[in-house]
Amino acid sequence: MVFVDGVRTPFGRAGEKGQYWGTRADDLIVKAMIGLLERNPSLPKGRVDDVAIAATTQTGDQGLTLGRTAAILAGLPLSVPGYAIDRMCAGAMTAATAVAGGIAFGAYDVAIAGGVEHMGRHPMGFDADPNPRFLAEKLVSPDALNMGNTAERLHDRFPALTKERADRYGMRSQQKVAAAYEAGKIQPDLVPVAIRSESGWGLATRDEGMRPETTMEGLAALKTPFRPHGRVTAGNSSPLTDGATVSLLASSAAAKELGLSSKMRMVSFAFAGVAPEVMGIGPIPSTEKALKKAGLTIDDIGLFELNEAFSVQVLSLLDHFGIDDEDARVNPWGGAIAIGHPLASSGVRLMIQLAAQFAERPDVRYGLTAMCVGLGQGGSVIWENPHFDGKKK
Repeated sequence: MVFVDGVRTPFGRAGEKGQYWGTRADDLIVKAMIGLLERNPSLPKGRVDDVAIAATTQTGDQGLTLGRTAAILAGLPLSVPGYAIDRMCAGAMTAATAVAGGIAFGAYDVAIAGGVEHMGRHPMGFDADPNPRFLAEKLVSPDALNMGNTAERLHDRFPALTKERADRYGMRSQQKVAAAYEAGKIQPDLVPVAIRSESGWGLATRDEGMRPETTMEGLAALKTPFRPHGRVTAGNSSPLTDGATVSLLASSAAAKELGLSSKMRMVSFAFAGVAPEVMGIGPIPSTEKALKKAGLTIDDIGLFELNEAFSVQVLSLLDHFGIDDEDARVNPWGGAIAIGHPLASSGVRLMIQLAAQFAERPDVRYGLTAMCVGLGQGGSVIWENPHFDGKKK
């Protein structure tokens, strides 16, 4: 199974001041899908076997079986089915692995997978009604329902994960994203979106959350909203974000038949559960499972795309596997602390960036996309670089 291509909208800050405040969530995913189809004109639209689109808050303009409605709105034939999927932050990742399973089984030749989240319109957990047994029967800690509190719990559990390390990681993410933009590495996979505000029409062409001017002194002065004298701040966390991502996946045979590219080959994937109150460690067991399934070790991974929900979450994985905070293999173009984390869409953003890096790095054979997931889960996908030339640096 191969990753043919992926695109995304620029990510916008959630809320009334964000660039997508006046834009519907389904229009974001439709715009991304149209951009993906336009980039792959050799694909007959009727050859798409299924469309899986994820959203965490499936209501309003993120509801109504989003994969099917988005497929129709994007101009796919009515013969193309679609469905919605939810695994909170790993929604798009799960959409991709779900259709990949269909391709591997032989049920599909070509499929579309992606995700969208308009956190301005639909805040995480909005209108949810958690079963009272969760807390009454102590099935989960009260902290489990607040992602910021789960990040503070990681700091508590692992004293080596200091606020200074988390802040420095957050600052470096901002710097790396700014450098990647300056070098034109991110823009090729962005689909511009027409936006409307009180001042009139405009065009979203860049991620809105970047703060390249970030300094350690500025980060040290930020408030800790989740507890007094805490360690989690807006500077070492991903901002609330709106955006959409979409990918095209196919069997190797179908890609060859249709003249489609093969930017990555899926090697293995795994999801794992952990205690919900420390959900940030979820990618550790899911990565261990994915590595075991692939017959690989962490030393075989030449590039890491890790979702930066919080600095401390990434750092916990790095410490577990003995990887330095500044390791050049990890998020070389920065991550969600600067770009943003529109929940269910982020998994495919990781894939898009890894595929672009593979094209530049024929010395790297394997890469990993991984992320923590709300309510105590982790997701990991291992990919192989088709450009690998066998000459490791």
